[in-house]
Amino acid sequence: MKIGLVGLGKMGNNMAKRLMQHGHAVVGYAPSEESRQAHLNNGGIEARSLINVVEQLDQPRVVWLMVPAGDVTEQNVMELGGMLDSGDILIDGGNSNYKDSIRRAGLLGQKGIHFLDVGTSGGIWGLSEGYSIMIGGDEKIVEKIRPIFEALAPGPATGWGRVGPNGAGHFVKMIHNGIEYGMMQAYAEGFEILHAKKEFGLDLEQISEIWRFGSVVRSWLLDLIASGLKEDQNLHHIQPWVADSGEGRWTVQEAIDLDIPAPVITIALQRRLRSRQQEFYGDKLLAVIRNQFGGHAVKTKEGSS
Repeated sequence: MKIGLVGLGKMGNNMAKRLMQHGHAVVGYAPSEESRQAHLNNGGIEARSLINVVEQLDQPRVVWLMVPAGDVTEQNVMELGGMLDSGDILIDGGNSNYKDSIRRAGLLGQKGIHFLDVGTSGGIWGLSEGYSIMIGGDEKIVEKIRPIFEALAPGPATGWGRVGPNGAGHFVKMIHNGIEYGMMQAYAEGFEILHAKKEFGLDLEQISEIWRFGSVVRSWLLDLIASGLKEDQNLHHIQPWVADSGEGRWTVQEAIDLDIPAPVITIALQRRLRSRQQEFYGDKLLAVIRNQFGGHAVKTKEGSS
């Protein structure tokens, strides 16, 4: 098949490579000339604008968006919506909010343009391992472009599927990322406790390798931990600053809206937010309160008082 791919960042570029490895032609566009050139060097077809993507595809066209969620996705969806024709297919493979995906599907549907929201997981390892793909949209449209999903997934019948109507793909990916937050936080806390037990002289890389095989906590995340610890067990070169891309927040908000307690995911999100604070004002205030009611010592930058 021939597909247009808008967004040639780390993930988009690797997806283009994987598609081409499976015999598909990829018309790639990104604002960066360097990204477009890299796509050309990999055997792809270059487009210099969104309209140039559309012009190089045969009807019914298939265009896959792999751009940051939010305003960038909104702008691209609206622009492509004005360029595509009835029967064409537009896919959003980014981390959009599922409510936006439902709205966008409705707007495009008025023109007869089919919209699929596709939660895509795999990161930089997707090229070699395949991507986990969660699809929301019309089942007939999914089947129509099945070869695309089979090529991107770990296997033709594994790691991908239509999970429901429009919005469902990004909803499932949102919950997936919320679970990921909790798992990562549990690993981080466990290894921090191990690291603090200095008298045992524990080798954290060795422990991570032991756990990778046979243990009930083995996982791909643990494999990545083991790889990271090979470089520097004490992580001297890493700043304790952890970003979040939005899905964790949305997952927590959805849990509140549905009256579902999700304490692990919520705390994991809050820990990420805390990691970005240079000084914890709340902790300072707690010390002041203890000093006020009980006369407990307060550690100042000069010492104790």
